[in-house]
Order: sequence, then structure tokens, then C-alpha cells
Amino acid sequence: MYIDTEHCVRAVQSKDARFDGWFYTAVLTTRIYCRPSCPVVPPKPENMTFYPSAAACQQAGFRACKRCRPDTSPGSPEWNQRADLVARAMRLIADGLVDREGVPGLAAQLGYSTRQIERQLLAELGAGPLALARAQRAQTARLLIETTGLTMAEIAFAAGFASIRTFNDTVREVFALSPTDLRARALRTRAPKPSAAPGAITLRLPFRAPLTPDNLFGHLVATAVPGVEEWRDGAYRRTLRLPYGHGVVALTPTPDHIACRLTLTDMRDLTVAISRCRRMLDLDADPVAVDDRLRTDPLLAPLVDKAPGRRVPRTVDEAEFAVRAVLGQQVSTAAARTHAARLVTAHGEAVEDAEGGLTHVFPAPDALAALDPEALALPRSRRTTLTTLVTHLADGTLRLGAESDWNEARARLTGLPGFGPWTVEVIAMRALGDPDAFLATDLGVRRAAEHLGLPSTPAALTASAASWRPWRAYAVQYLWATDDHPINIMPA
Repeated sequence: MYIDTEHCVRAVQSKDARFDGWFYTAVLTTRIYCRPSCPVVPPKPENMTFYPSAAACQQAGFRACKRCRPDTSPGSPEWNQRADLVARAMRLIADGLVDREGVPGLAAQLGYSTRQIERQLLAELGAGPLALARAQRAQTARLLIETTGLTMAEIAFAAGFASIRTFNDTVREVFALSPTDLRARALRTRAPKPSAAPGAITLRLPFRAPLTPDNLFGHLVATAVPGVEEWRDGAYRRTLRLPYGHGVVALTPTPDHIACRLTLTDMRDLTVAISRCRRMLDLDADPVAVDDRLRTDPLLAPLVDKAPGRRVPRTVDEAEFAVRAVLGQQVSTAAARTHAARLVTAHGEAVEDAEGGLTHVFPAPDALAALDPEALALPRSRRTTLTTLVTHLADGTLRLGAESDWNEARARLTGLPGFGPWTVEVIAMRALGDPDAFLATDLGVRRAAEHLGLPSTPAALTASAASWRPWRAYAVQYLWATDDHPINIMPA
């Protein structure tokens, strides 16, 4: 998008928020970069230049606009709809891997050399992995400065900076204000919100409108595992397993953002926690592009027009979801929750939750690899499926993280005993995040298709759904929503 100057200029002149995160406008005369929807008077076209990332703007010597705060715009939808090297690298950078393991760690996860990764990121985003991670650290630092009472030293290390000096220099360079001035400016514009508990942070998660939250929160709550997830006081709450500890998040839908309250045992996990919550709620999606494609089918168009902006409910832990998908094979939602709750009680890590009823973090594959199959109240074939899955997850022969190649992961899952098309595709859709995953064998999808006048047999439905590509996972949400199942209803 950013190399199409004419379209970029038109988006900036019309202050079109749909393009926030797609590209950034750098103003040559002021040396400031903005999001396309910046409320100030647009600069002259000859004074605009465009970049594909905030990191590229910063690397070129531009500082962030104080009015539109471009560093807080939704992320590019590109990294959700692609599974190539650049997209997988961006997902891992967002997950904080470069801060934890450096560029060599990123290269090791992706199976490429550091030189190849740097070359491809520079070619497409105008910045290498270190610059992209630095931009993310700067955004995290700003968030902590403006929304918490943490000391600047605590913020520096929580945001991933190696030293206070680097933190101070980066903040001044990116925002043209010292950390102290940035906090003072924030206090003048809005009163600080006290944290609900020690280590708690309250923030807003932006998204591209429209967003219909019914199926998103309905699905998460209807399938919630007791002790790990709950709906309380209008918020979906759950525990998080994070690189440096664990956390509890509360997510509340509002008309223009998702209110997020995070309680972490280690503040270094903030960036990772935010990234995983955004991914779970599919907040970086481009609903206009999705819905426009699905409306081309006259049978699907009325469903889209009725509730535009449906998202795909995803997960904060890919391995956890894969285990839960196996537990949910050929049983009711209630039965799947019961099976998962037993695993959590027996093998999960206990946590304290002063604000609600969360008791455990879902067990990691390492913990589940040692479970006794005879202790599982499952048919023998499903026990074999589950134990084989957790063994492969624990020893690393099956990887379902942000670095996964979607087609390769599908092939590996298909090779495991007990993994049919439904299980493979639901993991691809909700764990891997493939926007084109399609559950042609799902009973709810087939019933909805038949009701609409679409073919209901898997092969014929798959052929008919070709026109929905690459957004078939979103079409599944619209089809599911025709039923009155609790997964489609906003919790009371």
C-alpha cells in the first residue's frame, strides 16, 4: 500500500482511519510522522513521504506526532493474513522474541540465517529486526509512562531496554520529549487511573471498526475452562502463561476500543501479554476488506450486513488450544470444558487471583507429557490422540507458535493419529491464525449452509466457498452466528 503514492495521499487527505497501521505518513518539513487519520490539516502532497512501519520512520529520523500518536494505531493486517517469512518474523517480534533472544534467536525459530531475515525485513518494511523491536519498546515505554506510576527505571527494564540511558535517549528521539515530560503531558490531559492491584496496568486496545463482539466474547466465554477463564462484571478474564511468569487479564468490549486490565508477576511480560491479547481477539484484522469480499456472495451478504465486523476468536496459547481441540472432539461444549478442567486441576500451575475465581494457568505440554492415559475419562483412541499430541509438543517435533508455517503445521497434525479435517482446520483457524481455514465438515457450518441454500456436503461446500478466499475463517463465524448456540451470544 505505502508505495502507491496516489492512494496514500487520498487516504491522508480524507483522514481515513481504515488505513491506520497499513502505512505511515512522514512530513518532510516538520520531520514528524503520523497515522493517515491524523486530525491536523494534511500537509501538501509534495511534503509527504510514506513508510510501511513506524520503525522505518524512526530510522529515517522522523519523530512521532503528538496529536495522532501513530505508535498506538492497530497493527498491520498483513501479519495476520500471511504466513511467509516476513509475516512470521513480525509475529515473533511482536511477541518479544528479539528482546529475549536477540536476532539469532529469531533466526533460529524461523530456520533462516540472520542475514536473510534482515534483508527481507529491510526490503519490505524499511527496517531490520532490531529497529522494529526498538520501535515496539518505545511504544511500550510510552504506555507505561502515561498509564502507570512506575518509576522510570522500572519502566525502562519492563519495556525491554538494556539501560536507563538507552531508554531516555530512545524516548527523546522518538517522541521529542523526555520521559518525565511525557508523563507530565499525559497527567495534564487526563487523570491517572489507579491500578486495581499491585502490578496491574489499565490500557486501551484499539481496533479497526466495525467490530461485532457477540461471537467473539460469546465463544470465549461459552467454552471457558473453569479456573482458567471466566466472565465477571462484564469482562472476559483469563490467566496467561508468559516468558517470565504468569498474568491475569480482564478484557471488556466498548464501542471504540477493548478495555484491558493486566496483572503481571513480571513487568517484562507486558509487551508479550498485549500482543497475545490482541491476537486472541483478532484486533489487527481489516474488517472492511473481509466483509467486502464476503458480500460478493449474495447468499452470505445478508449475514454480513446484519452484523458486520465479526472477528475470529483465537487463543493466547497455541499448544493449549490444540489440547482443548482434541478434548472437544465429538463431544458437547460442556463435556469439553469438564475434561479440560480436570486436566487443569491435576496438572495446571496454581495462581492467586484477588479479583475473581481464576485458580490455575493451563498446563504446559511438558507437564501434560507425564500424565497417565488411564486417568483420562476418554475413549482409548482419544487418549492416544491426546498423549501423542502432547508428546510431540513437548519434544518440539510439532510447533504451533507464531513462527509456524501454516501448511507445514497442517501436514504434521494430519500425520498424528486421530487428527481429521475438523481438528486440523479448527487448530489452523484459532491457534495458527490462518484467515482462510475452513471447517467444511463442521455440523454447525453445514446446517447453516443448507439453511442459506448453499451446498451442505463438505466437498460441494468447499468448492462453493472458493469465492470467499482468503477469508473463509470469517465466513465460518457468520455461518455459526445463524444458530442460537451460546457461542454466538454476548454474555450477560
